[in-house]
Amino acid sequence: MMVEGMALLELGVSPYSGDVFHEMPLIVYLFHFLVDYAEIVFMIMDALTAVTLYLALQEYNKLMFKKQKLLLELKKYPQEGHELLRVPTEMYYVPLKVSLFYLLNPYTVLSCVAKSTCIINNAVIALFILATVKGSRLLSAVFLSLATYQSLYPVTLLPPALLYLLQKEFVPVKMKSTGFWLFSCQYCSIYLGSLCVLVCHSFFLLNSWDFIPSIYGFILSVPDLTPNIGLFWYFFAEMFEHFSLFFVCIFQINVFFYTLPLTINTFKCY
Repeated sequence: MMVEGMALLELGVSPYSGDVFHEMPLIVYLFHFLVDYAEIVFMIMDALTAVTLYLALQEYNKLMFKKQKLLLELKKYPQEGHELLRVPTEMYYVPLKVSLFYLLNPYTVLSCVAKSTCIINNAVIALFILATVKGSRLLSAVFLSLATYQSLYPVTLLPPALLYLLQKEFVPVKMKSTGFWLFSCQYCSIYLGSLCVLVCHSFFLLNSWDFIPSIYGFILSVPDLTPNIGLFWYFFAEMFEHFSLFFVCIFQINVFFYTLPLTINTFKCY
């Protein structure tokens, strides 16, 4: 699909004029220069994702050990719960396990062999997680905007990421404080600003907005019922045509619906 998009671009035809190509313009232009090194690029992206996940888990474990040590000093843990406490060796083997599970996952291997651009999305989301765990609001918002730009659904990570950063910045988190709303506005502004820059840059490359319905419209309307590893195609293939719009709305709402209650519930736990 990427090869077809680049071929159409070289011929001066918009890749989004048909109903086959649904990748972001910036990625098309990126691979226009890297097409001869595609195999190496995808392997590097997978390795980058694994290393980033390792560093993110290592950083998170450090924070959890500090919190656990503080609670032990304050005698907040019951004696019978001491056997459930984290041990120092977890700081090393848990991140390593996560990285190995990612690299050895059959879906990861097959995606790399097939040169699927989901590998790029995985790397960006892993970088977003690392930036969030380290408390960098700028990099967290930028990487989240990159992930959203490519596949839309990562926008659901905005509330939990913001909550996590707020917990690192303010102890305790108070919704009525000026700092809470100022920090939230700054993070959301960086996120939306970065997303707007990416979308506008895509427009300037193509001199057209055709990519928006072709990519985001394709994700939201699910017009392609070709069998794949997902479930959408199966449900809609078995469904009467006049019910499809209703169930498309239900399925899409289901993706975003749980973000708010889970975020609120997490907020109450701190």
